[in-house]
Amino acid sequence: MGAVPGMGPESAPARRAAPIAVPVTLTVNGTEHRLDLDPRASLLDTLRERLHLTGTKKGCDRGECGACTVHVDERRILSCMTLAIMQQRRAITTIEGLARGDELHPVQEAFIEHDAFQCGFCTSGQIMSAVACIREGHAGNSEEIREWMSGNLCRCSAYPNIVAAVQAAGAGRAGA
Repeated sequence: MGAVPGMGPESAPARRAAPIAVPVTLTVNGTEHRLDLDPRASLLDTLRERLHLTGTKKGCDRGECGACTVHVDERRILSCMTLAIMQQRRAITTIEGLARGDELHPVQEAFIEHDAFQCGFCTSGQIMSAVACIREGHAGNSEEIREWMSGNLCRCSAYPNIVAAVQAAGAGRAGA
């Protein structure tokens, strides 16, 4: 059988060139990082793959589970839903940045004291969201905590212990 017209190598679609890396400066946990990044890189992938901060978890990668919650300028965001390049000149805090040396953040301590984790996969996102929830003044009662933490899912159903931990930490205004 002969060659089929229009199907030779000369008619193959032009291959797309790899995107050009752009210089990006991110301040994460108080440390400035200068990186050359694909402008399409998510903050989550940049934290995990380029900065090796693996405490922030990749769950659904669609902004539905909250496992990737970090703080940007003290506001909680889903790092899988934002581009790293958009976070320049902002203060990014991950779970690794909450503790001060060997001293755990009060919310981290409350999660341990109230056994607010089982498998641990959602824990970092839950803690980051809890710190923000307390800071925002949304930890007055269990219903309010459940509402303001509703974007963070736990497959093990440790919710009663998570709420108890947030209430305990909130009583001392741990996120303020």
